[in-house]
Amino acid sequence: MQIGLLGGSFDPIHNAHVAVALSALHVRKLDQVQLIPAGQPWQRPSLQANPRQRAEMIALAIKGKEGLTLNTMEIERSGATYTIDTLESLDPKHTYFWILGSDQLANFCSWHRWQDIARRVTLLVAVRPGANQEIPAQLQEMVNQGSAHVEFLPFEPMPVSASELRTRLASGLSVDGMIDPAVYDYIKQHNLYQNIVQE
Repeated sequence: MQIGLLGGSFDPIHNAHVAVALSALHVRKLDQVQLIPAGQPWQRPSLQANPRQRAEMIALAIKGKEGLTLNTMEIERSGATYTIDTLESLDPKHTYFWILGSDQLANFCSWHRWQDIARRVTLLVAVRPGANQEIPAQLQEMVNQGSAHVEFLPFEPMPVSASELRTRLASGLSVDGMIDPAVYDYIKQHNLYQNIVQE
């Protein structure tokens, strides 16, 4: 199988996450895309929703979307979350694509054991149509040697981010069109991101 992997804190999951997963699934003709919520990302501060809540929100957001699945292996591990540990735990008989944004690609060579990641998966980078498709020099060297593969996925970016969502939720501002209604109901039910105005 050809499997896409979309990792992230998903704190909370929003419509752009789902859109890029579906785009990778259909444009690259993958068999499935697994959304992998991070346990405790080593490059990020503490998350606001706990691992179980973030996984449950993902399950709500992808419900009924054929080809999208939830993979909880990172939240089941203790300690800091490293992408390479996840990749080394996957069934080697499949072919994997790690889905990331162009901003993450620019930062990719700071990832823990990034060379090993690049050897194990094809990096599938979601980029704005017509945007500069620049690969970091060290990674480009591996591509030139044939030991790494990078593909670009045309993706029309959506004006939504998890940090903006958290701010809007805390302020009681509208999040219409930014988040799945079932996820929003879950957030209200569990009083996540605090000070949400109850409807």
